[in-house]
Amino acid sequence: MEFKMHENGFESEFDFGKLTISSNDEFGFRPFALLVSSIAGCSGGVLKKVLTKMRIDYDDITIAADVKRNPDEANRVEEVTLHFIIFGNDISETKVAKALETSSKNCSMVQSVKGSINVIETFEIKKSKA
Repeated sequence: MEFKMHENGFESEFDFGKLTISSNDEFGFRPFALLVSSIAGCSGGVLKKVLTKMRIDYDDITIAADVKRNPDEANRVEEVTLHFIIFGNDISETKVAKALETSSKNCSMVQSVKGSINVIETFEIKKSKA
């Protein structure tokens, strides 16, 4: 990866498109948002795979992320809470809990920040609309 400086931050070209990063959200994605997005996207993607392998039938997943930062230490990200809302019918909470535990152990982003950022993962199951 190569990141080129511009007036308001940095840019990089990827197969999918251009990524613009800036400390000012008027000019690009903020670094902390990319960090949290990476953790949430990785964790959610692995959870989808695990649910499918466990043959848990679900219709949709939404992830709500909450971030705690420390203003006394360069606004350091200290905690990311991911709350998964899994939509489906007749889904076992016990199986989803096991799937979430497995996905956390296999998510490269969660494992990469382990020890420096506390990642808390919770879930709830909501019935799909018929």
